[in-house]
Amino acid sequence: MNNKERFLSIYKDKITRSGSEKLLHFLEEKSDFFTAPASTKFHGSYQGGLVEHSLQVYDCLVDYLERRRVKDVYELSYSDETIAIVSLLHDLCKCDVYKTQMRNKKIDGQWQQVPTYVFDDMLPYGHGEKSVYMISGYMRLTREEAFAIRYHMGFSSSEPASQVGKAFELFPLAFALSTADMEATYFLEQIKKNSSMKNTPE
Repeated sequence: MNNKERFLSIYKDKITRSGSEKLLHFLEEKSDFFTAPASTKFHGSYQGGLVEHSLQVYDCLVDYLERRRVKDVYELSYSDETIAIVSLLHDLCKCDVYKTQMRNKKIDGQWQQVPTYVFDDMLPYGHGEKSVYMISGYMRLTREEAFAIRYHMGFSSSEPASQVGKAFELFPLAFALSTADMEATYFLEQIKKNSSMKNTPE
């Protein structure tokens, strides 16, 4: 099962809210969600990186919420649908914003033209807030879901730290999603890079 197939399987199984089918149609037929990178040169900066990252965040969030301390001490509990929505769709804002350009790069001492991604957002509405805006055009989010997606960048965003902290305090799902996003970005992506380097012939 490839990443697109797995995403569709989880989405159709977990997300049944009114409007979810129209949103999925948009993702499949009217956006580059399943082929887009997750960034220009950082995590997931390759074709299909966005859907792969979204699935990684889903896995990390499911695992985080299964921890005994999270369940018994923090008493966090969310429906399968909420977990799928906030993780699979948190970076919807990255649809249709990465374009390919050719740039010169020195490879083995020779300059060569190589394709690179550049960021070109025709709907500059922010990051987390843009994802909330796009999702809300198709289906209704709960307040906690909206805040979780809005603040999933956590303290690495340009938001005032006090504002991020308040959002985490009021909506613990926002902290959980931010933690899952960082784990996927800084751990899973690094593991993949290291594995790729080990398998590259010298």
